[in-house]
Amino acid sequence: MNILVLCTGNSCRSQMAEGYLRHFMGNRANIYSAGIETHGLNPRAVKTMAEDGIDISQHTSTHIDEYMHIPFEFILTVCDHAQEQCPIFPSSAQRLHHNFPDPAKAIGSEQDIESAFREVRNQIKVFCQTLAQTMLAKD
Repeated sequence: MNILVLCTGNSCRSQMAEGYLRHFMGNRANIYSAGIETHGLNPRAVKTMAEDGIDISQHTSTHIDEYMHIPFEFILTVCDHAQEQCPIFPSSAQRLHHNFPDPAKAIGSEQDIESAFREVRNQIKVFCQTLAQTMLAKD
């Protein structure tokens, strides 16, 4: 099963979701993430995920065009902008959507920003765990 996680810049939310889906799905699925733009991997996302034992430090920020040849069973958009701008894939992929706040837009003290990243990470973790359980139950 091929699953694509898509967001605007492929720097935070989709990277976190890719990390958790890889963790929860194990070798039962191929997980990819991409953006409709590429903003580079956000170091705060890497740090926040590492706090929860998930290493995404080797992930890369990938543009959606690089995956157009892959037959996806599921395309998960994790922000409204990506859902609205998502290109048409030549497949029958089931589309799923959940809008998560963008932690990269958090403002305030360093502690406030770290807190925003952790909050979004935790939301993504719960969502991905539930999604993985649902998908594995159908398998």
